[in-house]
Amino acid sequence: MDVSATYLLQLMLNGLMLGLIYALIAVGLALIFGVLEVINFAHGELLMLGGYAMAFALPAFGLSYWPALAIAVVATALVGLVLYEGFLRRIDQKEFERSILTTLGISMILLYGMQYLFSATPRMVDTAYGFDGIEIGSIRITLTRVIAGALAIVAFAALYGLLRFTQFGRAMRAIAQNREAAMMVGIPPRRVARNAVVLAAALCGLAGAALAPIQLLYPAMGQAVIFKAFALVVIGGLGNMTGALIVAIALGMIESWVGGFFGIVWQEGAVFTIMIVAVLLRPDGIFQRPGMRVG
Repeated sequence: MDVSATYLLQLMLNGLMLGLIYALIAVGLALIFGVLEVINFAHGELLMLGGYAMAFALPAFGLSYWPALAIAVVATALVGLVLYEGFLRRIDQKEFERSILTTLGISMILLYGMQYLFSATPRMVDTAYGFDGIEIGSIRITLTRVIAGALAIVAFAALYGLLRFTQFGRAMRAIAQNREAAMMVGIPPRRVARNAVVLAAALCGLAGAALAPIQLLYPAMGQAVIFKAFALVVIGGLGNMTGALIVAIALGMIESWVGGFFGIVWQEGAVFTIMIVAVLLRPDGIFQRPGMRVG
């Protein structure tokens, strides 16, 4: 394998892992919009909280990855429960402006609260895996990246099964497709909405915990990712989780290739240029939304 082919494959693998992490965030965002029709501007801070929960749990478990990961996911899911019960359940679907102001306010409180408590200084998060990696010829990828990608795939498979084959998931899809009809057959919209927010928060917490050992951890890390997640959801089609997943993986690849050939500064511009072009060509998204889609 020549040098250029090796470099391309390395970029592709890095982009695939990055895209899977983006997909966890974007799918959670699409899930909340599909059920509540609310755009959650505090979603990025859930990612950040997942990362910090991982950072605090790791020393308590002797840098053991798996129990710290479980703690981070559960802690972020609980924050999602508080977010719904305290704020989102009071917002009607027709109160779009109120939902934006509320979630944006929560985002700022969480961001600056964490910055006040722990400063804005980035920190590194170490695990028992350290910098161990897998080498295939000249290609090397760290174990934490491999685990992050594998966790994302398992999470998507579990989410698909949950939404497709369980009463829990069928209730969510029913509310997303026709709220009034779902209520007529006895499906409680508030319980379904609460479950959707908790599930989306858990996915975001998983993404944050998986990212913590891979990149620097700092209070504003969610802000850097959430706008990309919005772009992914818009391109994929609002409320379409399959579309968000496909677009996230593709965008992770593109971002990796752009950064590899043109420099990091061009990555951000590439994401939003693609979003603008996609919205101009397909205003409803590449995968149009006929209710919440899971397959």
